[in-house]
Amino acid sequence: MFLPKAFYNGGLLFSTTLLTSIAMISLYTFLLLVETRNKIPVSFGDIGGIIFGKTMRFAVLLAITFSQMGFVCAYMVFVAENVQALIESLSNCSLQVPVSYLILSQIAIFVPLAMIRKIQKLSAFALIADLFILIGLVYLYYYDFFILSTQGIADVEWVINYKSFPMFIGTAVFTYEGVGLVIPITESMAEPEKFPKVLSGTMIFITGIFLSVGFISYLAFGSDVQTVILLNMPATATVNTVQGLYALAICLSIPLQLFPAIRIIENGLFTRSGKHNTMVKWQKNVFRFVFVLLCACIAIAGSGDLDKFVSLVGSLCCVPLCFIFPPLFHLKAVAKSWRQKTVDITILLFGVVSMTYTTGITIALWSEDGGSTPISRCPS
Repeated sequence: MFLPKAFYNGGLLFSTTLLTSIAMISLYTFLLLVETRNKIPVSFGDIGGIIFGKTMRFAVLLAITFSQMGFVCAYMVFVAENVQALIESLSNCSLQVPVSYLILSQIAIFVPLAMIRKIQKLSAFALIADLFILIGLVYLYYYDFFILSTQGIADVEWVINYKSFPMFIGTAVFTYEGVGLVIPITESMAEPEKFPKVLSGTMIFITGIFLSVGFISYLAFGSDVQTVILLNMPATATVNTVQGLYALAICLSIPLQLFPAIRIIENGLFTRSGKHNTMVKWQKNVFRFVFVLLCACIAIAGSGDLDKFVSLVGSLCCVPLCFIFPPLFHLKAVAKSWRQKTVDITILLFGVVSMTYTTGITIALWSEDGGSTPISRCPS
């Protein structure tokens, strides 16, 4: 749902080409990580620790933690903006709740879910979330084609938006956020040797969805496209239902994003298990509450310009996880031929340059533009 605005930031041709390229490079680095893991059968962070020492292990875990926090914060803003629009619609604009209040209210939902210790218990929430997301996507496609058929193509930048195209890189990498799950999924498969084929098919499928959503929605709404695309739709009963379901879907998926970050920090802070120690268990509970509260505060700080916040998280945290660590580990532990080493070094350099350049540009654009105000269905 962030991609239509990302296509506005990048321009149609640039965004389509780059998103396809990012998908291909991401797939390749995911497979590099799997190949490295086959030689060093431990977790992502531990691979870095074994090859380069404790500092690299810490760097990997830090990047995973911050990226997961970034996902959670972005999704909290997404939910808040959708709920805000829903409240305005249902109340006929007689009730307007600030986004910051709606972000803080989500703490009441996420704190109890953050207390769940076993990720398997969250699987039911994920399945329900997927169903609601599917409903939202189907309606989005319908409405995009309806707008295109009745109003034609909006004002779009056909090639590249020179002012803000670097922001698209961070958002594109943010879109392929699953590198931290590559090794856990491989380990959980009955036939892990089939993972590369399954991953390749999945990446092709989701890239097709990402490209079509970003491309078609940008064609439909042009420069008026919102960071949360559902806000471009009119306040009808159907749209309200879709918004409610999609916001609920994101709410149900946020605990899965919280889980890895909480587990990593807990393992660093606590040396004892709370299973048979009430004091340790309550200390962990307090930590989890504070962690959710911290995410809410960061979300409030970034809510004024969600597209830039997403780009910053992608550039600063996701780029190292996708384009720096996997080729670096593969280069050191696996690569033997000249071709393998050349490809690894090329991706590594691309990752370093992308992270540095896009992070700097995103911060500069944020400083220049200030916060952007989402479309409101109520008269000002």
